[in-house]
Amino acid sequence: MTSRRPIVQAPMAGGPSTPELAAAVSNAGGLGFLAAGYRTPEAMRADIAATRRLTSRPFGVNVFMPSLDEPDPAAVAAYRDRLAPEAARLGVEPGVPGARDDAYDAKIADLLADPPPFVGFTFGCPAPDVVRAFQDRGTTVIVTVTTAAEARQAAAADMLCVQGAEAGGHRGSFANTSEEPVPLRTLLREVGAVTRQPLIAAGGLATASDVAGVLALGAVAAQIGTAFLRCPESGANPVHKAALADPRFTSTAITRAFSGRPARGLVNRFLTEHSPHAPAAYPDVHFVTSPLRKAAAAQGDPDGTSLWAGTSYRQATETPAAALVNHLTP
Repeated sequence: MTSRRPIVQAPMAGGPSTPELAAAVSNAGGLGFLAAGYRTPEAMRADIAATRRLTSRPFGVNVFMPSLDEPDPAAVAAYRDRLAPEAARLGVEPGVPGARDDAYDAKIADLLADPPPFVGFTFGCPAPDVVRAFQDRGTTVIVTVTTAAEARQAAAADMLCVQGAEAGGHRGSFANTSEEPVPLRTLLREVGAVTRQPLIAAGGLATASDVAGVLALGAVAAQIGTAFLRCPESGANPVHKAALADPRFTSTAITRAFSGRPARGLVNRFLTEHSPHAPAAYPDVHFVTSPLRKAAAAQGDPDGTSLWAGTSYRQATETPAAALVNHLTP
């Protein structure tokens, strides 16, 4: 790691990971990350340019690997029909499935043309020639893994982000399966037994003591997402920020209800009612629910939108990002 502090701000797609947040973390001595997921290549490039204006410190950009799911169109259509009453209540129509590769090739070409210091990959490991191309340009390649088997597949990466069961948002697993996720501290030991690559620990970390604990287990840094969600620099929507401190929400759970891929969020009405019926179809379900989630957030309805959060969500405060990096450093 080139950062002065062992704190990596998790790339949180969908809005939270702004240039302001990434730059504030990097300026404070951590490693800030932009999330290219769901962004167009043009928007990704604009985010990178904005971050460079705000910091001269290293930062990273995270990319979603293209989905390998082979969805059942009938199951997706049935789920879309199920959500029709939700959509009508919100005054919108359910979305329709769109492109499944998140403009991966265009983003890789763009990043290689003007690479950031770090590039991360979620939902799989890029091809060896892509990894080498970034490494040849001096970029450090990080791959998110959720099992020891995935760690073996990512042997060409410079570093691994080890994502435990406690993490908020999407599981970074290579396959869209329903396997029980492994707790972070157990996973660190399992991955550490099969690789000598530097490991970044992720999942439910929210205090300096948490960070010290994973460093003692051999991690070189702690990746933290949920704790940054309520920072003023975060682009999380106000409904999401407020829900993290709302006593009505008392737990988190992993669900496919919003995107078709397992992701951990606060247990709300939508998650409870629709989780049993959501097919394993990503990003198809993401497209279907997108208009509903946006409308619910715009209408101030926390029970109708995704409220991604890790198990330590109660620790999230409105602390500025730079101060939070200081608080998190052992």
